[in-house]
Amino acid sequence: MQKIKIAPSLLAADFGNLQRDVELVNQSEADWHHIDVMDGVFVPNISYGMPVIKAIQKHATKPLDVHLMIVDPDRYIAKFAALGATYLTVHYEACTHLHRTVQAIKAAGMKAGVALNPHTSVQLLENVIQDVDLVCVMSVNPGFGGQSFIPNTFAKVKGLKSLITENGSAALIEVDGGVSSANATDLIAAGADVLVAGSFVFKSEDPKATIKSLKG
Repeated sequence: MQKIKIAPSLLAADFGNLQRDVELVNQSEADWHHIDVMDGVFVPNISYGMPVIKAIQKHATKPLDVHLMIVDPDRYIAKFAALGATYLTVHYEACTHLHRTVQAIKAAGMKAGVALNPHTSVQLLENVIQDVDLVCVMSVNPGFGGQSFIPNTFAKVKGLKSLITENGSAALIEVDGGVSSANATDLIAAGADVLVAGSFVFKSEDPKATIKSLKG
């Protein structure tokens, strides 16, 4: 059985010591750097743009898992490919032509992810599930770190796992928002492959030990 992947969310890192926190993730048992890009339109917050991601990429030795919480993500696919993103995840709710967007991400040499807001049904991915490499289940409403986990996520992950299996898809299931030691084991049991943890990691006394504990 493949071990769970951990993707610490750099949104919760100390921006005054960003290089230090990126290197902390490099040296830990984490698998990816999770990078949230917000535009203040799709979500009511603004995070960071290209120059900061370029700085992260310069120091990161692990794959960049970029989550776009923005309108019209198609405009930026080529830019994120140039910045070295391994995974590029767009929101189902932000894409009018999701299949085309997924194909464009893959054509640019990245793995394609689709994120679902808490109210969005996993069944809506039925017609693209074979094309995507990752589905990011939002377990909080996107836009801000440090929110409380939505319990319905467990059932949602199980439903998504069934959809993936039924369609012979190789998509990974990522859970993002409010992930901690209190729910990690149950999320893995429900079918999660990747856990995104922000505040729980970076606000802990020993982030490396916290990451190791999430690995199980």
